[in-house]
Amino acid sequence: MADRPQTVSVDGRRLRLTNLDKVLYPETGTTKADVLDYYARIADALIPHVRDRPLTRKRWVHGVGSDDEPGEVFFQKNLDDGTPDWVARHPLEHKSRSTVYPIVNDRATLAWLAQIAALELHVPQWRFDAHGEPRKPDRLVLDLDPGEGVGLLECAEIARSAREILQGMGLEPMPVTSGSKGIHLYARLDGSQTSDQVSAFAHELARALEADMPDLVVSDMKKTLRLGKVLVDWSQNSSAKTTIAPYSLRGRMQPMVAAPRTWDELDSPELRHLDYREVLERVEEHGDLLASLDERARDAGLEPTPERMATFEATPASKDRLEKYRSMRDAGRTPEPVPDAPAVPTEGRSFVIQEHHATRLHYDFRLEHDGVLVSWAMPKGPPTEPKKNHLAVHTEDHPLEYGTFEGTIPKGEYGGGVVTIWDSGTYELEKWRDDEVIVTLHGEPDGGLGGSPVKLALIRTGRTPDDEKNWLAHRMQIRAGGDADTETDTKTKTERSPKASGASTASNSTPDPATTARSTTKRATESSTGDARAALRKGPMLASLGTAGTIGGGAGWAFEMKWDGIRAIVDVRDPGADTAVTLRSRNGNDLTAAYPELAAIADATSGEAILDGEIVALDKQGRPDFGLLQRRMNLIGSADITRATRDVPVQFIVFDLLAHDGRSLLGDGYDERRSALEAVVHETGLVRVPAVFDSVETSLDEAMAISSRLGLEGVVAKKRASTYSPGRRSTGWLKLKHHSTQEAVIGGWLPGKGRREGGVGSLLLGIPGDGGLVYIGRVGTGFGDRDLDDLAARLEPLAQKTDPFLDIPRVDARDAHWTRPEIVGEVEFAQWTSTGRLRQPSWRGFRPDKAPSDVVKETP
Repeated sequence: MADRPQTVSVDGRRLRLTNLDKVLYPETGTTKADVLDYYARIADALIPHVRDRPLTRKRWVHGVGSDDEPGEVFFQKNLDDGTPDWVARHPLEHKSRSTVYPIVNDRATLAWLAQIAALELHVPQWRFDAHGEPRKPDRLVLDLDPGEGVGLLECAEIARSAREILQGMGLEPMPVTSGSKGIHLYARLDGSQTSDQVSAFAHELARALEADMPDLVVSDMKKTLRLGKVLVDWSQNSSAKTTIAPYSLRGRMQPMVAAPRTWDELDSPELRHLDYREVLERVEEHGDLLASLDERARDAGLEPTPERMATFEATPASKDRLEKYRSMRDAGRTPEPVPDAPAVPTEGRSFVIQEHHATRLHYDFRLEHDGVLVSWAMPKGPPTEPKKNHLAVHTEDHPLEYGTFEGTIPKGEYGGGVVTIWDSGTYELEKWRDDEVIVTLHGEPDGGLGGSPVKLALIRTGRTPDDEKNWLAHRMQIRAGGDADTETDTKTKTERSPKASGASTASNSTPDPATTARSTTKRATESSTGDARAALRKGPMLASLGTAGTIGGGAGWAFEMKWDGIRAIVDVRDPGADTAVTLRSRNGNDLTAAYPELAAIADATSGEAILDGEIVALDKQGRPDFGLLQRRMNLIGSADITRATRDVPVQFIVFDLLAHDGRSLLGDGYDERRSALEAVVHETGLVRVPAVFDSVETSLDEAMAISSRLGLEGVVAKKRASTYSPGRRSTGWLKLKHHSTQEAVIGGWLPGKGRREGGVGSLLLGIPGDGGLVYIGRVGTGFGDRDLDDLAARLEPLAQKTDPFLDIPRVDARDAHWTRPEIVGEVEFAQWTSTGRLRQPSWRGFRPDKAPSDVVKETP
């Protein structure tokens, strides 16, 4: 009879099996015999993932029960007296006790676990070494655990975002649907970091995901915060914590399995958990999808035969710096130089940056030092400006011969892909320490660095000698005489600069010869104010997004503060009259009635004029507040406008004069327009002419420091030789911001959860493209309660049934309410992702001064 005890031999180990007909999963009728069969057949895939790891097991000796009456579960760590003596084991000292754990290194032990109804197998991310001592962790895990109201699809979305971050750091995550609720992400580690260090990294990664997706992700363990969100559980990287092992059964109502999956599967809207039969079929057809996670564990089970031992060389008595490099390459299979001799110390100062198209494009930065090329992998290449540091991952030393290597590393070999030299040359050494390297690079004239000297600081970010892989690369500013400003130097110079007071203007500087020549030519065919009005129907001149690199140094630029308001062209036709002033937004809307107090601009202007400037609302500290200005927008009723005028007064910051007393100034250079502006407009309580800084006397860094200290948005750099080009986004004006912002068109919204239930939870944003909106992400933070009410009122009349986006992901489209793409808003964000999405967006407000056709992607 099948339910009678049986003694069987499993790989030479005798095991007594009992109660084989006992139903452990009543809902599906799955018996202990079925569980034994599963673990026997899955052993080759499962064992490498648990080998040499202390096993904690969860037992359901009477079965998992039902939803109404769940079966009793026993949680066990220590071995009991009935354990077969052939089961491998290791003691582990805890704070108050010593626990002896089973080690699952063979099929017989796995069968014994099935016999005692240990359905769930849990292991940590570290292994015991040959002496029974805990090693450092060899894998990272993130547990994406959905709260009420979300599920696998949301977990998959977060997994994709985590994958992007991890790949940028040289790690390749592998997904596992947990068989319970969520998804586990594993990544293989090199075993150089402690559990505390890996946990700290995982915690920061969880926080980064939470910042990126605040309406979907939570990193705090409190259950009260998890409604409608996914917990990114980073804590399972602790040496004391365990995770369900890949291919383990789960003690759920059905015999589900923690199943490795492909990334393509995670993109499917039909993504679901798999049961044990499906997993057996998958492994039979495709093998272990998680095999690369524990390759060394698979090798550990091989017998040390003479043939196998002959493939290993004896370890030399003294190691050289290229030992690790050689161990990772086969000279017979890769064209890379693999010298036999140890590295010999040299005094050379060469460098090379190689463009490496491997699994992901990255740049390998190498400095000759002590006879080798000390190397870092830079996912985004060397930084192009001081404001943006780049990640640099310290890798193995390379031989000097690698400095001239270009070629294709075969697929399947370490670093497989195409390698080309991006730039090379020599460097000057300023500092070389274990945690900091500062060099000045002199590359090729046509190299990737542009032929100019580049000063680079490499700084190790780890806090201990064990944590040495992750560094950051910082580009230092090279000033006249070859010196580089540090952040402290820049701040000191800003504070002592006479320009910091804002007293000096461009009118005090020497005009650019090109400006004078252009202006002289233009006067021969002067145009009228009417011509200027006609030209300005196209809209005002627009600034492009710039960087320090696009501006460079030296003369030729004027720096103005960037004001956080809405753009307005002001036409003053009859100074002193009640109807003297007309205000129009960037997209041509008449703003005159909405800002009645700005009729006083006429009192500040001598003669008829067309002015360009910004309407701003100031907070109690006198700083522009775009959120406050939102309360003045889109008002129609006279009572509402009167009330808002009283509660939120505005000012007009005028920064350009486009026409005066019948003559257009559009063709004049910046310096001449600025001089005329200061002569025509005088400051009042409502009208201000802001200071301008000349780049000869005030550097861009100093101007940005002033802007930051004043709490402003950034700086606009204007070429002093530039004329005014209505309706055109010009590189003659460049805007540089302390924080990135992006205008976007609203194409839909997702319902809220928790306190936002029944209303708008987040907005779906896009940028106009051919045939629709290009999706750039969703924003769910930055809203006040008043904003949410306003959103609902504005979006309701625009509802439509069709999706306006060209490429919105299914997970975002699933519960979306679509709207006609007519409303423009603005968000602040950290950066663009490689897939064209906004990272960490936060709502700033509506932009009624912009039409959807005005919206473009802000890229320098």
